[in-house]
Amino acid sequence: MRTDGISRFAAIWAGQLVSIAGTGITGFVLGVWVFQLTGSATRFGLIMLLEAVAAIAVAPVAGMVVDRVDRRAVLVVSDIVAAGATGVLLALVAGGHLQVWHVYPIAVVTAMCATFRMVAFTTMLPLLVPEQHLGRANGLAQTLPAVQIAAPLAAGGLLAAVGLRGVVLIDLCTYVVALAITVVVGLPERAVRPDRAGQVGESTWAELTGGWRELRRRPGLLHVMLLLGGFHLAAGMAGVLVQPLILTFAGPSTLGVLMFVGGAGMFAGSAVMTAWGGPARRMTGVRTFLAVAGIALALHSLAPSALLIGVLAPAFLFTLPIITGSAMSLLQSKVDPAALGRVMAGARMTAQGGTALGFAAAGPLADLIFEPMLAPGGALAGSIGTVIGTGDGRGIALIFAITGITLIALAVWATTSPALRTVDDLPDLLTTNTDEGLADARPAAG
Repeated sequence: MRTDGISRFAAIWAGQLVSIAGTGITGFVLGVWVFQLTGSATRFGLIMLLEAVAAIAVAPVAGMVVDRVDRRAVLVVSDIVAAGATGVLLALVAGGHLQVWHVYPIAVVTAMCATFRMVAFTTMLPLLVPEQHLGRANGLAQTLPAVQIAAPLAAGGLLAAVGLRGVVLIDLCTYVVALAITVVVGLPERAVRPDRAGQVGESTWAELTGGWRELRRRPGLLHVMLLLGGFHLAAGMAGVLVQPLILTFAGPSTLGVLMFVGGAGMFAGSAVMTAWGGPARRMTGVRTFLAVAGIALALHSLAPSALLIGVLAPAFLFTLPIITGSAMSLLQSKVDPAALGRVMAGARMTAQGGTALGFAAAGPLADLIFEPMLAPGGALAGSIGTVIGTGDGRGIALIFAITGITLIALAVWATTSPALRTVDDLPDLLTTNTDEGLADARPAAG
């Protein structure tokens, strides 16, 4: 078997990895800055909420564009625009003019660019690697979000060494690296140029909704999307609150270490998925690791302990690449390649939609409801408080317990639903990559 397609995929992946690492470091530093300046979980969560809403809004357009135009060009333009937004941030920091509200529009622009980039990347992925290695490639792709989680440890050292301006400058340089790799690496025509068969003459609305029509045509795939949405709703609530939870009993340096440990767990999950490729029946991987994730998440609520979080966070994050990689491989292999960009956009939209709901609910639920209820003398202090404790962060801990139970319930649904149990039996529509198809590679977009 030729490995040309795999090596080209790995090169593009490496460029995106460098870029995402820089962005993750900058995002961590800015997030801590906003939280420490305002003391508000809601304002902290607003950054992630706006990123999610921006991604949802632009996802249908990204899918249509990726199924219409040169996908390499989409990667290049996305990185250029995101680099421009980072340049504005650098100018604000260098001039001493950065304010909290500046963070939000910059986050929106970079989130939109990330959506175009990831839709193009995940659409190209199954067209670059042989189908038998699709699960492994999706496992490797899951290291991209892992880098964002692990970035805080590097952020602490970089912040001390070069300051906020230096961190943002490094982020800007990572875009240059990603752009250089994207332009130089030769890519096969099949992966770069969309198959427009069946799309010519379609209205813009028909193209925007083509991914959802494709999913309705394949029984069970819409259920997979709903499952992903529920998973990201629960995980999003936990994700936006884990840093405020840790900061209630530890400082930023401990937070950075714990975030790194969590990211290491996600890296380990990606490594396992890359080596293993997931189970032959991909829904088995999804439902099994949903249950494991739910248990690990619920146990976060037991005590305000750095050691507890240091064990459970990597255990929870270990499951994410296997859940997401298995689900993405399932979608990529069961839909028409001509609609793949729009289906991938739909998957991102569903995931970000669940995440946005989680982000929107998490801060107000923590600040206005659960934290007061688990304060000393609060409504739940004499009941649930006797189990998980009372005081700062214990209301957030209760949210972790609820989200964990939600993931376990999703695993039960995935096990008992006939549509989800049989979705692996749908015929594959992804044409296996051939040596001839992989041999046709161009060094730059034409």
